[in-house]
Amino acid sequence: MSRLSLVILGASGDLTKRLLMPSLFRLHRLGLIPDLNIIGYSIDKWDRDAFLKHIHDSLAEFIADFKETEWTAFSEHLDFVSGTLEADALRALESKLTPSALFYLALPPTLFGQAAQAIGEAGLSEENGDDWRRILIEKPFGTDLESAKVLREQVHSHWDEAQVYRIDHFLGKEATQNLMIFRFANRVLAPVWNAEHIEQVQITYAETLGVENRAVYYDHSGAMRDMLQNHLVQLLTLTAIEPLGRWDGEILRDHKVEVLKSVRPTDDMNANDWAVRGQYCAGMVEGETAVDYCNEPGIPMDTNTETFAALRIEIDNWRWKGVPFYLRSGKRLANNYAEIAVQFKAPAGALPGGIEVDNNWLVFRLAPTMGMDMHMTAKLPGMHLNTHGITLTAPYTQPGQYEVSAYEQLLIDALHGERAHFLRFDEVEWAWRIIDPALKAWQKGMPDLYKAGTQGPDTQSRIMRNGHQWRSLFEQKDSE
Repeated sequence: MSRLSLVILGASGDLTKRLLMPSLFRLHRLGLIPDLNIIGYSIDKWDRDAFLKHIHDSLAEFIADFKETEWTAFSEHLDFVSGTLEADALRALESKLTPSALFYLALPPTLFGQAAQAIGEAGLSEENGDDWRRILIEKPFGTDLESAKVLREQVHSHWDEAQVYRIDHFLGKEATQNLMIFRFANRVLAPVWNAEHIEQVQITYAETLGVENRAVYYDHSGAMRDMLQNHLVQLLTLTAIEPLGRWDGEILRDHKVEVLKSVRPTDDMNANDWAVRGQYCAGMVEGETAVDYCNEPGIPMDTNTETFAALRIEIDNWRWKGVPFYLRSGKRLANNYAEIAVQFKAPAGALPGGIEVDNNWLVFRLAPTMGMDMHMTAKLPGMHLNTHGITLTAPYTQPGQYEVSAYEQLLIDALHGERAHFLRFDEVEWAWRIIDPALKAWQKGMPDLYKAGTQGPDTQSRIMRNGHQWRSLFEQKDSE
């Protein structure tokens, strides 16, 4: 890699401290970014020494095996500029930039458009020959379809779509990328990965945490915007896409958009049939008392923001027609657990003595541990033909293997121009089309309450087809 520059706008913020700098430190330690200049930019009236102290203390906190000798080598690549999000101030970066540079907007979402325009107005988005300029934008990409379109226009006023890297860190996760490899690299799955054999798909991301220090952001976002519109919908597309004829980032993204375009149109008039929202109230979580969401610091007492959201999505194409995809995510739930669970239909043949069997499940575990489980039926040892469930488990990593974090993967991809794991605007647009009707319907009324430490509101079952039920978070907790 020739010498490059990475500018982090919002360099004093929480995202930089907790995720970006630890990822860059690990990449440097692995020898993957030896020629990368990292320039912090923020409104703080710091000099370079103050910035280095801030980053040093952050890394010492978040890197378990932090070593001063490694810090000394890494710090040589760090620089800092203090300034506002105005073109005149941003021009102070020009003398520090290499011909090819990546701008990372580690900023509040309300500043994305302003920052992208200001960088462009400063002349820093212009490319010359083989040199490139790229901008990396964190989610959320707007708060609904209309605001997403406004943000696109602001960004595109100075940046071509090919320069824009919209990051969804779920796409950089090892378990997420394994889903795609496992699907397409194992031919045994190909004949059964369709509506003829699959009964349902459940995608769950459950958290025991509350809003923590994100009250201002979260109460304007809610579970639907924070988790489902981006992260869980992306997992749905990777579960449902058609096989690729060849590996190409644009072809992959084309296939994902085709899935989203095939989703049965949703309607705010019947949102109760396919969408559920909830809000946690006081309860016990992991042995500790949790307060009502509306009593959390910084949350208005009359808020109708949802802390739990669930959807039933129907994909009307030849592969998936008739198979419901259930998505749910919430805070203050019974377990920290995330999975993509695929249930296969019951076998058609008869067994001796009318033995009943449970449907098979193939489960991709995303958190807290990564791995794959195949739930099957076998004979129970003994004289009689009785059955019991067994689980074939494969951990994702083996002892001694290095597990790459999502931000490590995505930072390297952005620096190398690999766009496969970033979102194109049409992906963003079609994802908003799916959930906008629910958000419109939820402008009125209040979410259904659920006790903290439970599986969410009881009403979440109303969107399930007959014979379907949510996989238990309590059972997953016991299995860990």
